[in-house]
Amino acid sequence: MAADHPNQANIQASQASAPAGAPPPSGVRIGRIFGIPIYLHPSWFIIFALITYTLRTQFTAEHPGWTSQQHWMLGIVTSALFFGSVVFHEVSHSIVAKSYKIPVQSITLFVFGGLSSISREPDKPKQEVNIAIAGPLASFFLAACFYLAGRFFHGDDLVAASTKWLWEINVALGVFNLVPGFPLDGGRILRGIAWGITKNFQRATQIASTTGKIFAYLMIILGAWQALNGNWVGGLWTAFIGWFLLSAAQESYAQVAVQNTLTGVSAGDVMTHDIPTVTRDMSIDEYVHEVLRTGARFHIVLGAGKPVGLISLDAARTVPRDEWTNTSIQAVMLPLDSMHSAQMDEPVLAVLQRMRSNSISQMPVVSDGNIVGIVGLDDILRVLQTRMQLGHLASQ
Repeated sequence: MAADHPNQANIQASQASAPAGAPPPSGVRIGRIFGIPIYLHPSWFIIFALITYTLRTQFTAEHPGWTSQQHWMLGIVTSALFFGSVVFHEVSHSIVAKSYKIPVQSITLFVFGGLSSISREPDKPKQEVNIAIAGPLASFFLAACFYLAGRFFHGDDLVAASTKWLWEINVALGVFNLVPGFPLDGGRILRGIAWGITKNFQRATQIASTTGKIFAYLMIILGAWQALNGNWVGGLWTAFIGWFLLSAAQESYAQVAVQNTLTGVSAGDVMTHDIPTVTRDMSIDEYVHEVLRTGARFHIVLGAGKPVGLISLDAARTVPRDEWTNTSIQAVMLPLDSMHSAQMDEPVLAVLQRMRSNSISQMPVVSDGNIVGIVGLDDILRVLQTRMQLGHLASQ
């Protein structure tokens, strides 16, 4: 389905979901629905203005007898109702996910529409299918509601014009998202079906991701063809959406591969047993030289022989260079009671997710109240690369 206007193209790509364990959302938080925080990404303001302007232009052409204020007012109201439809679509996914005890971290509205972020993948194929299909069903339900509203208020031209656009758009949104192109809803339904048949989640993700990439390439080719034939705006937008879906499909499969590779690995398996330590009265200048000498980028800070905090090179850099000599590391260290720590038997995937959520790159490993090691992103990456290499060799 070709997209001739930016607002149509936006609708088509609006339901790509964030991978499980995605980083915290960025943007303006506008509230909560069923306990799920809703965010507006900065890019949303651009697309909201673009859709509003496009609708105003459309209404002006179709109803020249209306005033300019009516054209703008209806454009704004209709655009807001459209994004309300996107939120309703995403909330439908989220409610079904929460019914399966899958935490939903957030819903973000951005340039492509809506983005749901869940903390983990479904446990069973049936859950995957039910979560995915909830969105298109919600869009079809809204389409019916807007259609009936237009029929009920058929004597009001403003309501009729707005509801006509909204029911048509919601039908288009629901149909487009049933296309089996991962990570669209149809691609997730395909993954659920393939998962049920193959009994292999990673293999099912690979199948769905491949179809998603094929669909994305087709959109890129279609967009290029449109642009070469004079429809530069629609063509470039379609191609850009294709590129976005291609990146999302590749990222989703890569994340599943990582999760599969690290399944069964605990923090104790990857931690560094040699715990680098420094004393809290050391100056930042002395600490930086210690880092240069040893290559260790973070240390446990000791006070009276006991751990009192954690210091990293990034923390030291928060102090101006000319103050390093006269500032102790105690002034910039992370206190012991504020540190995030991991347990020996904690899955490394859970540790990695907590690191990403809290924007930290290392975490002490604790056993019986004592720090027995440190696990860092470098340690996890090293184990991941080794296990993936061994898996590749084993498959040859």
